Amino acid sequence: MSEVNESDRFECVVVNVIDTLMWKGVVVQEIESGGRVYFGKVKAEGFAYGPGDILYIGVKPLPYELEEMKMEVSLYDADNQRLDWTFL
Repeated sequence: MSEVNESDRFECVVVNVIDTLMWKGVVVQEIESGGRVYFGKVKAEGFAYGPGDILYIGVKPLPYELEEMKMEVSLYDADNQRLDWTFL
C-alpha cells in the first residue's frame, strides 16, 4: 500500500444529505473502497449537492492519537474548498 499524503484527494459520491436548521449532515462513500464517512456540520448556505453528486475527501494523520482517533478526514468540493472535517 502506498503512503497517503495530505494533498491527496479521493473521489467520493454523496449518499445522503440531512437538512437541519443551520447545517447539513452529509454521508459520502469513497468510490474505490466503498467506505463511508458522515460529516455533520456542513454549512447549509451555498451547499447545492445531493445524492449521486461527486465530492472529495482528504486524509491527514494526527500527530498524536485522540482516544481511538488516528486521522483527520476533510470534505472538499471540486474547487478544493474545505466544507467540513471529522476525526476517525
